[in-house]
Amino acid sequence: MGFFASNFYYQVKIKPQNDAKLTKMAIGLQQFVQDHPDAVGEYLLSTASLGYKLYLSNGQGDEKFYGLPFRKNDLGEEVLQNVLAGEVYHGVAEFPSQAFVTGFFDNQLSNSIGLPVRINGQTYALFMRPDAEVQFGELRIFFAVLLGVSVLFSLWFVLVTVLHVVKPITRLTAATKRISKGRYDIRLNTRRRDEIGQLASHFMIMSQELERTNRARQEFVANVSHEIESPLTSIQGFAHALKDSALPENQRLEYLSIIDGESRRLSMLSKQLLTLSSLDYDENALQKKSFDLRAQLRQVVQIMEWRLTEKELAVRLHVEDITLQGDTNLLYQVWMNLLSNAIKYTPSGGTITLSAEATGGSCKVTVADTGEGISAAELPMIFDRFYKVDKARTRDSNSSGLGLSIAKKIIETHGGTIEASSTVGTGTTFTVNLPLL
Repeated sequence: MGFFASNFYYQVKIKPQNDAKLTKMAIGLQQFVQDHPDAVGEYLLSTASLGYKLYLSNGQGDEKFYGLPFRKNDLGEEVLQNVLAGEVYHGVAEFPSQAFVTGFFDNQLSNSIGLPVRINGQTYALFMRPDAEVQFGELRIFFAVLLGVSVLFSLWFVLVTVLHVVKPITRLTAATKRISKGRYDIRLNTRRRDEIGQLASHFMIMSQELERTNRARQEFVANVSHEIESPLTSIQGFAHALKDSALPENQRLEYLSIIDGESRRLSMLSKQLLTLSSLDYDENALQKKSFDLRAQLRQVVQIMEWRLTEKELAVRLHVEDITLQGDTNLLYQVWMNLLSNAIKYTPSGGTITLSAEATGGSCKVTVADTGEGISAAELPMIFDRFYKVDKARTRDSNSSGLGLSIAKKIIETHGGTIEASSTVGTGTTFTVNLPLL
């Protein structure tokens, strides 16, 4: 494109100027030759040595060349006769254009300026043009070397740049293929500080997150299968035992009671899984409305009153008059879960404290008990799905390990947070922060 542009500029702008300049020089040469006919040969040789090519002919076989020879003697007979007849030949301006090579460097006889001169009473045709090889030989070599080195350096720079950009992208492509095959143990160069380095860093984070998600999915499927298999095995076993006609009535009723309990457990598990699924994939499914938080917490305590009385637990209720906006059914489920766990793990004679206060732009709800507490090793995992503290497994076989994970998901969907702190032997405190919308 550079050659095209320079050639176009020469044809449009420089060539007419060059033709006019050479014509002016040729006229001056014409006048000197005609005024000094005895010094024609020496003068033309001197002019040729300054970097010009000259051709002198009378059209009758008497012709001479001064300077280096023309690359091609392509001057037509008609042109020669016209010049001898008195016309000025503008071969430079009329020289045909070419795609890449400008006419300035075409050392052809037709690419010259011609005009008539009279020497000793005889008319000659004098043609002249610059000798580019003499005038610009060193300069042409200089620019050729400059252009060649520039092109080579540019190619080297482009090659290095392409490798610098393409190589990490190729590695990212290979890493993508590995991830598509289920392999997440990839390592990429994240030390680069450009966009590719950031992409590699985010890609590593994505890979780690995919690995964690895949592991969580596998554990989730395994836990769901285990939770479903246990009650189904019990139902199947006791249903098979009920086929025995000789089974005593009291034992038959016991087996039916077990089947009923396991069925309820399956029903509760399916409802919990549906709740998690709806919260995971449709966070806009909340049916928000304004409600009185104190009235809702009092209602939760009243429903749990029989369990509190059964275990002789004291309840301290400190709730401010707060109006929240949220899904009342889901938040009701959160308070029921937290209070139920507090009752479950607090020994007889203990105390449960339920408080709520508005601080700044948020509402803080706290459920604290004086129960057995949770160890520091187990505390970070209590919100994981299907996680059960070992003691909980022996105490309550109906627990699915989904209650706290559902509570956390509900709170996060409302734009809040839930945290737990505990000391073994002292008790556990759950703190919920919800925005006051």
